[in-house]
Amino acid sequence: MVQGILIATLLTGCVGLFVGVFLGIAGIKFKVESDPKEEAVLGALPGNNCGGCGYAGCSGLASAIAKGEAPVNGCPVGGESVAGVIASIMGVEAGETVRKTAFVKCQGDCDKAHTDYDYTGVKDCAMLSFVPGGGPKSCNYGCLGYGNCVKACAFDAIHVVNGIAYVDKDACKACGKCVAVCPKGLIELVPYDSKIKVSCNSAEKGPVAMKACDTACIGCGLCARNCPAGAVTVNNNLASIDYDKCTGCGTCVEKCPKKAIIRES
Repeated sequence: MVQGILIATLLTGCVGLFVGVFLGIAGIKFKVESDPKEEAVLGALPGNNCGGCGYAGCSGLASAIAKGEAPVNGCPVGGESVAGVIASIMGVEAGETVRKTAFVKCQGDCDKAHTDYDYTGVKDCAMLSFVPGGGPKSCNYGCLGYGNCVKACAFDAIHVVNGIAYVDKDACKACGKCVAVCPKGLIELVPYDSKIKVSCNSAEKGPVAMKACDTACIGCGLCARNCPAGAVTVNNNLASIDYDKCTGCGTCVEKCPKKAIIRES
């Protein structure tokens, strides 16, 4: 009995020793050499893993930067300071980094937007695409106000106030998650320093747009005709601003009869 136990113990020990040696040799033989630059870049990134760079988290971006497949300023969360550190690691120039922020193209809150019916179902923006009219608001292009963007934001930069989402531009890191989850396509990334914005997303013709919301763009074109920089155009009944041309003079804000174009402080 004792002899059997000793033999079993010896065999177990030998097997364990063999497996350990085998794994050690295999680990050495098949070891994947890490790129010091990739590790340094990963260490410089903020670690939010938000995916705003277009890669699968910070490790994906670090790998792409180290291989020269992504720019050193590819992290929207880190901004200029992180870009400078990574550029130093890679031995290149950081280049110009334009800070961006999310913007909700809608003013249709509970006071300005008209409604077709009372909705008491699931409070989820994506779910409302399956209900009549795409939601209770008369404007089929406006913010639904149920906060899918709020849930998606990892930086607490979006809040729903009076039935509409607003972005805290100082807290926003421009990761783009809110842009991706908005079923109405209402949210866009704009330059942080831009003051003039078209706060409407409606493609309806003027009479229909006015019945739906008090501050809807009616596509009248006064903004475009009066912009001295040629920065405003009207397509599909909706004004848009070319931020590369916009000087922030505010002429379009003054000329807009429905106050669909706003100036932010």
